[in-house]
Amino acid sequence: MADRSNPLNHSAYGGPGWSPRTDPLHSELGSVWTRCGINSEYAPLKTVLLHRPGNELTASADPEKVQMLANIDLAKAQDQHDALAETYRNAGVEVHYVDPEGPSAPNQMFLADLLFSTPEGIIMARPASTVRAGEERWAARRVADLGMPIIRSVGGTGTFEGADAMWIRPDFAIVGRGLRTNEEGQRQVTQVLENMGATVANVDMPVGTMHLMGMLRFLDKDLAIGWPLRLVYAGADALSESGYKIVYLPDPRETLAHSGFNFVTIAPREIVMPAGNPNLQSFLENLKIKCHAIDVSELSKAAGAIGCLTGVLHREFI
Repeated sequence: MADRSNPLNHSAYGGPGWSPRTDPLHSELGSVWTRCGINSEYAPLKTVLLHRPGNELTASADPEKVQMLANIDLAKAQDQHDALAETYRNAGVEVHYVDPEGPSAPNQMFLADLLFSTPEGIIMARPASTVRAGEERWAARRVADLGMPIIRSVGGTGTFEGADAMWIRPDFAIVGRGLRTNEEGQRQVTQVLENMGATVANVDMPVGTMHLMGMLRFLDKDLAIGWPLRLVYAGADALSESGYKIVYLPDPRETLAHSGFNFVTIAPREIVMPAGNPNLQSFLENLKIKCHAIDVSELSKAAGAIGCLTGVLHREFI
């Protein structure tokens, strides 16, 4: 008969019956945790997080105060947002919503800025502006409620927005430093990704570029599109070394006016993009890219469009 006075005879102290947790976190996604994460920017999109805008958009009556471009018609913005969600659903993408308690912050709908997905779970952002401080709280609660692991929340003096990071390859990421992500935020995110075994290209972004998303997007495993005079050489070099062909916007003036670059890739060579960009759409279709163009003209008055509105929680792993 075992001596029960000896702690080592109890499973709680490592004795018989102790079951060590030796599997890595990524192998628990889909069992212990809800399946989530990404390791590319082009694999089939499975799950997104949105916030349907509400009365908080009345703050756009003073657009400069809330970092928007113009006054927004709420009914039009909601209709356009609903159409975006329906486009995702029609493509087989699961759509979840962030619904804060009480009044939402004016920019709460820009979920891409509030999180970054990795092969092991979600990094929660820390927006750079006082106008957006606290938005990440509600995104984090929803991510946790969905059963997805939050592997890091950027803290200290760091600022980081999810639209400043992307996966070039499953083992290679790029993180930008600029207006929205400072050096400390870049360092914290880089550390997490390196701990996963990834190599990270840290790049600086030009003044006047809001996010890395505003200079680089991915279309397929070997095809990316850059914004001329914005895409930095370090980013272009990282892509070329990984076997990417980089094409460039055919008409930056059109794209700037109608947010054409602010798209989401939902599968290899298939995107959801803002309508009103015929030159860009024709250019992409000539590259055999399937384009789902939807009107987000009212939403874009808030200084963001489809890419900014979409928190990507899960893509198929490659």
